[in-house]
Amino acid sequence: MNHHKLLWIICSFIVATSILFSCKVSGPPAQNISLPAIFGDNMVLQRGVPLTIWGKADSGGVVTVEIAGQKKAAVADSGNCWQIKLKPLKAGGPYMMKVFGADTTVFENVLVGEVWLCSGQSNMEWTVRNSKDAQAEMNEANYPEIRMFTVQKEVADRPKDDCVGEWKVCTPENVGDFSAVGYFFGRHLHQQLLVPVGLIHSSWGGTPAEAWTSYQTLAADTMLAPIIKRYEDDLKNYPQRLAEYQEQMKQIQASGKLMPIYHEDAGNKGYKNGWAKVDFDDGDWDSCQVPGFWENREGMQIDGAVWFRKEVEIPSDWAGKELLLTLGAIDDFDVTYFNGVPIGSTGEETPQFWLYPRNYLIPAELVQAGRAVIAVRIFDHFGQGGFGGPASALKLAVNNVAETKPILLAGTWRSKIETALDPSKISGPGRNGLPQEPRGPGHSHSPAGLYHAMLYPLAPYAIKGAIWYQGETNAGRAYQYRTLLPAMIRDWRRLWGQGDFPFGIVQLANYMAVSEEPHESEWAELREAQLLTSLNVPNVGLAVTIDIGEATDIHPKNKQDVGKRLALWALAKCYGAKMEYSGPLYQSMKIEGDKIVVSFTHTAKGLVAAGSDTVKGFAIAGKDHKFVKANAKIDGNRVIVWSDKITQPVAVRYAWADNPVCNLYNSEMLPAVPFRTDDKPGLTFLNR
Repeated sequence: MNHHKLLWIICSFIVATSILFSCKVSGPPAQNISLPAIFGDNMVLQRGVPLTIWGKADSGGVVTVEIAGQKKAAVADSGNCWQIKLKPLKAGGPYMMKVFGADTTVFENVLVGEVWLCSGQSNMEWTVRNSKDAQAEMNEANYPEIRMFTVQKEVADRPKDDCVGEWKVCTPENVGDFSAVGYFFGRHLHQQLLVPVGLIHSSWGGTPAEAWTSYQTLAADTMLAPIIKRYEDDLKNYPQRLAEYQEQMKQIQASGKLMPIYHEDAGNKGYKNGWAKVDFDDGDWDSCQVPGFWENREGMQIDGAVWFRKEVEIPSDWAGKELLLTLGAIDDFDVTYFNGVPIGSTGEETPQFWLYPRNYLIPAELVQAGRAVIAVRIFDHFGQGGFGGPASALKLAVNNVAETKPILLAGTWRSKIETALDPSKISGPGRNGLPQEPRGPGHSHSPAGLYHAMLYPLAPYAIKGAIWYQGETNAGRAYQYRTLLPAMIRDWRRLWGQGDFPFGIVQLANYMAVSEEPHESEWAELREAQLLTSLNVPNVGLAVTIDIGEATDIHPKNKQDVGKRLALWALAKCYGAKMEYSGPLYQSMKIEGDKIVVSFTHTAKGLVAAGSDTVKGFAIAGKDHKFVKANAKIDGNRVIVWSDKITQPVAVRYAWADNPVCNLYNSEMLPAVPFRTDDKPGLTFLNR
């Protein structure tokens, strides 16, 4: 074939392709173009993979996307939907992304790097400002190439096209409201990979895994179908059960005999001392940063009552108008005052009071121009105490006037302890005397409710992988979780259509009373379900946190190590770094006379008994399956386990308790993974 003919063929192909392409995108410039909220200023796009950009526009109109030298177009279909595939981009930026038809939308400060989805319940939701060394972490958080998109909480009974949220650049001012686990994970990746990192944070405290799983997946599995059945039964009976609950609560409140909840409130002494009054001199009170929990402050590891005061200046045009004061969630109970007058309170009668956002109206007759004082008395009966919501939630504005610029309240307040109670000395029988609010439509525990509203709108925004910190709410159904968690992971991977993307699991931390003697444990069984998922589902990792929990707080403040251990797994398994990423992992056992010899993988340069000459945390059992505390010693990459009470051992366990005493690590000081060599249901029952 001569060169002229070859050239003619090539030119003909180019022309034909151009005509075909132009046919696909022919039409007028699109009107009414919109994109989901996940696309916005400061976003991070995943590097090295095709990128899907999508949205809505009037049918038949042409939408064009332009970024980093690429320019692609698509026609909105009959359902007003359009989608464009961009070729992979290299890490870098900042870029400007233009989306245009009849009008142009420009997204500024766009970066390309690594994007991770961060999801789960409250330990993923837990913010930097409420974590260990919070103030120092916020002061040093100047990482403009780390960004976080936080999905606003919502429940839906069917898949939604969009969610509410925006990308925030990591600065000392913004990072306090970031997911702490997400941030510390992303920061470690950023420091090691030297590329931008985007974190999509979608979590909700206290929620079960089934809320994050599609309805179809739950219904199709015989092990999971009972979840759907129970929910449908709840919906049938909801009106009657709600009426019964409301009547019970009404009677309890009328009786004035609400059950004491751990520490009891001895009474509001501060109000009697004038602490709510506008002219009270609080000059000798401590300065503190709000929001945040007071346990993060030196010398404030207390339960009890603490007062907070904030002075504001009321604009002249607000005088005589009703105001709305929002304070976010407060842990646990509060009474709030404006210029000495109580304007609202939240107590034990409110379901999930520690998560309940405080929104109080200030009557118009109380509002005068000039100096005003907001005072809040908080009583903490157990665990953390203080302002738990995001900084953006604290504001004062004219009610029902959207264009009014609010007064922002986050920042420096004055505080004083009214009553300090010892957290180790809890009194009262807890909440057993109060009825449980029935679950109905819109409840955050609804099967697939959060999948529909807080995950579905995010796909197919390209991601590298996901990290997951959840399980506390499913701890009573650990054997079901063995099926549920893998099913949820497969569900997410189908939704994104990116294959088996990496999925990192945080194993539950130690919590509740310390256990010196062996016992059955629902939390240990849930940890086992998480371990089995990491072993049996492709491209799934496990971050062990059995050593960084807190006996009296389900929300351990050390989120730095959680994020780092997730990042070690990601760096090693997703980015090819040569490093140890796991603590010692059970491999096999061998019975040798009256002893059991346990072999491990991931021992690095050897096993270590941290802080002691002896290995702690092992238990051993004979044929009667009664476990007793065992002796243990390190032998190379093995541990020899025995007890003088057991002459014919058959099984061994390690760190098998809610809050075990255990100290086996490898030379990289990564903790050993809890395990058992037996497998009995213990306390767990599927349908409980």
